[in-house]
Amino acid sequence: MFAGEHGLQGDPRLKAISDAIRVVPHFPKSGIMFQDITTLLLDHKAYKDTLDIFVDRYRDMGISVVAGVEARGFLFGPSIALAIGAKFVPLSKPSKLPGEVISEEYVLEYGNDCLEMHVGAVKHGERAIIIDDLVATGGTLSAAIRLLERVGAEVVECACVIGLPEFKGQFRLNGKPLYILVEPRQ
Repeated sequence: MFAGEHGLQGDPRLKAISDAIRVVPHFPKSGIMFQDITTLLLDHKAYKDTLDIFVDRYRDMGISVVAGVEARGFLFGPSIALAIGAKFVPLSKPSKLPGEVISEEYVLEYGNDCLEMHVGAVKHGERAIIIDDLVATGGTLSAAIRLLERVGAEVVECACVIGLPEFKGQFRLNGKPLYILVEPRQ
């Protein structure tokens, strides 16, 4: 669900968040309108508003795990986890985590990729949310859901700062709710 259409209608924070995201045409390849959240991070108020909206949403949902997808999920996940009293679990690209890991491969529009998580980081029955900066096709978030569910976690919801308009009316990945703050700017 898009925050602006469910519960935060007219909230000026959403416009400020959207306005703080720079659009870089034709990056990393022709035809792509890259949504650069690094400019959001430079805007203290918009960045704080982003975190506050997520914290307000998840504070009273009994979440014990905030799983962040590398790398941009790492920019939001730890702060959300601290604020709601949960642990942060990184879901990393291959060979980035020391120690024993479990892996989940997935297909991208241009090839394959993989997410890894430390064995024992998430326990059976823990309630989790998954955070990333943007959802386009849903492939990465779907892999993250499968990874967490393999160890017995209950994935409550996925959350992204930016979601493509194609997700309007869908709002679910692998049967899990999807919460999105803003649509991409052109």
